[in-house]
Amino acid sequence: MHKDTSAVPDPAELRRRLGRSGVWLGTLGRLDAESTRRAAGAIEDLGYRSLWISEVYGAKDSLVNSGILLSATDRLIVATGIANLYARDAASADAGANALAEAWSGRFILGLGVSHVPLVAVRGHDYGKPVSTMRAYLDAMDQAPYQAPLPERPARVLAALRSGMLRLAAERTQGAHTYFVGPDHTAKAREILGPEPLLVPEQAIVLDTDADRARATAREYMALYLTLPNYLNNLREMGWGDADFADGGSDALVDAIVAWGDADAIGERVRAHHDAGADHVCVQPLTSTIDETLTHLGVLAATLTT
Repeated sequence: MHKDTSAVPDPAELRRRLGRSGVWLGTLGRLDAESTRRAAGAIEDLGYRSLWISEVYGAKDSLVNSGILLSATDRLIVATGIANLYARDAASADAGANALAEAWSGRFILGLGVSHVPLVAVRGHDYGKPVSTMRAYLDAMDQAPYQAPLPERPARVLAALRSGMLRLAAERTQGAHTYFVGPDHTAKAREILGPEPLLVPEQAIVLDTDADRARATAREYMALYLTLPNYLNNLREMGWGDADFADGGSDALVDAIVAWGDADAIGERVRAHHDAGADHVCVQPLTSTIDETLTHLGVLAATLTT
């Protein structure tokens, strides 16, 4: 079994590999393979260190898609942000992640998450208590046999927002991947995690200096998340209330979750996450097409990758 013989990724080494900025894209699971390869290559050429991809019910499997993206690049780290634990059993997740880690040494990160009640129910599963469900899943992964070569285990991070899951991330994995948060949450997460574990927040961005138009784009993106209890409970814990969630979100909440403006304004938000304790920030451009996404990432590259 690989548990006794394979090296464990060190958070300090992961920080070195990741650098300061990466990209988060939720659309690649719906595109054809050639488009995803082209996008990954362009992101690598722009100087971004990582590409985080989502897992959507009815779209491409996140581990399979990671292999497609890794095969199209030479240096880019590909991470699942996140692989839904209800989408595959623990032994399958372990075996799939191990195969990717061995084939593309040091370039795959397995981000795991418990997802949300409606997104789990559509798969025909019952949604368990998040922390205990994740703990049991990690136990099962660690106990699963694996008889293929594996010089280094894949890094694991947990999708974590509140204290229980953040503590589990610190105890059992290389760190945490946070989503739909601002720098204030990053500071809180760092305090809970402690200094060593990796902390990688996602930051949604709109490259637009028109306030009304940028906030409209942001509200369209935020609409789903403001219906999901996991995100709402975290926002309430951070001090937001029902008035902030009404009518697509208050201006203050929109501005806290989505960074908008020119390249300097977006760079300032990314720096705020780093100042609050983030190791690596993955930006998610809110655009209509993959070509527009790549154009915006190109505009931001000089600010975010140096």
